[in-house]
Amino acid sequence: MLDIIEAESGDNPVATLIILHGLGADGNDFVPVAEQLQLDDVGPVRFIFPHAPVLPVTINGGYRMRAWYDIVGFDADAPQDEAGLRRSMAMVQALLKRENERGVPSERIVLAGFSQGCAMSLLAGVRHGERLAGIAGLSGYLPLADKTAAERTPANQSTPIFLAHGMHDEVVAFERGEATRDALRALGYPVEWHEYVMGHSVSPLEITELNEWLARVLSAR
Repeated sequence: MLDIIEAESGDNPVATLIILHGLGADGNDFVPVAEQLQLDDVGPVRFIFPHAPVLPVTINGGYRMRAWYDIVGFDADAPQDEAGLRRSMAMVQALLKRENERGVPSERIVLAGFSQGCAMSLLAGVRHGERLAGIAGLSGYLPLADKTAAERTPANQSTPIFLAHGMHDEVVAFERGEATRDALRALGYPVEWHEYVMGHSVSPLEITELNEWLARVLSAR
């Protein structure tokens, strides 16, 4: 099981938001963002911020850092660390199962992430065997895209997906975000797309619009 940071907005949470950080960060990275969210109308929410495993990362000269999987290059056609992706996906699926065991059903869980965390959220979310409340991906891309159609599960075919990307992203090109949007829409997923005048970061407007989306998908019963 992954090491995590956990917080609750009240007793007996009725929903869970799992947020996966990006390369080289850790679970602390998005705690301040979550603290800005206003989800009182949803009821008590549990926030889970996992720490990715520590791995050698090729793009950074083999330096060991927190990473969900290895990255050989940032180009869309660069080789992907399929074994690492699937290993971390199993860890994320274990977090989802743990929430079910704690009394939060899958349809009350949102899986979200930034950059590498976005990739993991999309990878795990569309393959999860039970319907989630939503999947949110910020400044990332769809990994193993060519295998998504064969491996996705019917349970999350209609699950709302929030995608956001900076038009001047210097790490994950804006075009990769657009390609992810188009690929998911082509498979029939209901994707809500947002683009911002920023780089590889998070903006106040993005947080506001994510908050509105979260309130909608977690209020739907």
